[in-house]
Amino acid sequence: ILHDFDIETIDLEKLGIPVSADEDAIESYPTFEENALAKARYFHGLTGMPTIGDDSGVVVDALDGAPGVLSKRYSGRSDLAGVELDAANNRKLLRELERCDVERAARNEPPATRSARYVSVAAYVDRVSESVREGVIEGRIIDVPRGTDGFGYDPYFEVPELGGTFAEASWELKSRLSHRARSFRALIPALRVRVE
Repeated sequence: ILHDFDIETIDLEKLGIPVSADEDAIESYPTFEENALAKARYFHGLTGMPTIGDDSGVVVDALDGAPGVLSKRYSGRSDLAGVELDAANNRKLLRELERCDVERAARNEPPATRSARYVSVAAYVDRVSESVREGVIEGRIIDVPRGTDGFGYDPYFEVPELGGTFAEASWELKSRLSHRARSFRALIPALRVRVE
């Protein structure tokens, strides 16, 4: 995303910083903003370099904002990773929406709307300043997955603006319109001020 704006980036792998089990404890805050800042501060402390961290997730209205910051850990399955963890998280999401609909039916209410949004917060930290920006894209949760490009909740997250689910959208389209693209693009003016 940032390469399109002539901003040079380097990832942790290229810096020779290995993945550490300590990193799991960084995402322990109740908001996307706090988690993004914690990540940026942590890796800035390791590298001494200007650093961007982000935190993101899906926020479902019928579930009072869940999974939210717990999106990656929603199922509670710490024994799983990758595709298996994504599947467990999606199963729980659909179960919770079904439970919500059953409760509403018992009260003679219509099924809950499936409105949701992907939220991303990008945080920039250097030795003198910090900046935080949010990006959001609105959509809805569907019951049957569609598409194969993506991860996490992407096959279940339908976005009219993309013309389908996140898993059906091309990388080029997502790199322009996604929640993460929006948060990172909103951060660019702050980056340019620091660099110039």
